[in-house]
Amino acid sequence: MHASDDPPKPGIDPSLVPKRALASGAEMPAIGLGTFGSDSVTHETVAEAVRQALILGYRHIDCASVYGNEAHIGEVLSASSVGRDELWLSSKVWNDRHDDVGGACEQTLRDLGVEVLDNYLVHWPFPNFHPPHCDVDERNPDAVPFSAERFLDTWGQMEALVERGLVRHIGTSNMTMAKLDSVLPGMNVRPSVNQMELHPHFQQPELRSYLAAENIAAIGFCPIGSPERPERDRTPDDTSPTDDPVVRQVALAHDVHPATLCVAWAVNAGHTPIPFSTNPRNMQANLAAASVRLTDTEMNQLAQVERACRLIKGQVFLWREGQSWRDLWDEDGAIAV
Repeated sequence: MHASDDPPKPGIDPSLVPKRALASGAEMPAIGLGTFGSDSVTHETVAEAVRQALILGYRHIDCASVYGNEAHIGEVLSASSVGRDELWLSSKVWNDRHDDVGGACEQTLRDLGVEVLDNYLVHWPFPNFHPPHCDVDERNPDAVPFSAERFLDTWGQMEALVERGLVRHIGTSNMTMAKLDSVLPGMNVRPSVNQMELHPHFQQPELRSYLAAENIAAIGFCPIGSPERPERDRTPDDTSPTDDPVVRQVALAHDVHPATLCVAWAVNAGHTPIPFSTNPRNMQANLAAASVRLTDTEMNQLAQVERACRLIKGQVFLWREGQSWRDLWDEDGAIAV
């Protein structure tokens, strides 16, 4: 919680939320609602959050098949007075469908009750997957290291979705510079976005600069530090950006909660945060962060709170014994094998 449970004020005019211009010229709302709540709340609760978000002024909804709630969200979308042309809808192909991207996308379209997605992402860059609600020691016996050749085969199927008119844009998620370097030359349709962990304690400036140079927009998950993330993603060394003294100081100067300030930092930094909440007042505060204008001095102060604290480490996707989760993220610039 980062606000009281009092009823929210009237919603925010969606036209006041800034837009991110993609390489195609399309405009994507610069704040979205994440919908990963499957490890902590029911699908019905997430769907209700989407219903409330649409009332409050959200027009960017970030989904994924693995969350298990797209059919529930689809019911909300079909009952909403918000027209499809007013929405930016994203989803992701899960790791176990890299060989059947078309079928996976068609299922998502049926579940969401729409004919086209604005963006469809490869959720993780390898086919390793895990069951819902697993713990940190879970491993898929068929897990494999990243392969550029394998990824480009999956990407070719993604490109076919654009040709079929089922998706308007395609993108990546959880990619590194090394992995992107290995596949960008082989792509006919370049990624519109890369979705990645971004918050004041994990700012990824090198990757963000790389993406900007490649004209790929950055979408940031865990923008307030994901306080409700699954237990498997928690380690004793984790830090919380909303508890950071500098974050709290800047938030106080703007009379907002530190969580709102984290979302505002993302918007001011030029990327697109997708915070998840089920509390309407908190959802409204997150969307209102678009109006918080941070000074250059404040942005420089916030740049100094970087802790290199990755919260979603991905241990369940490792492919051999004795590995560190760092092997997933190519921290030395080389792709681990």
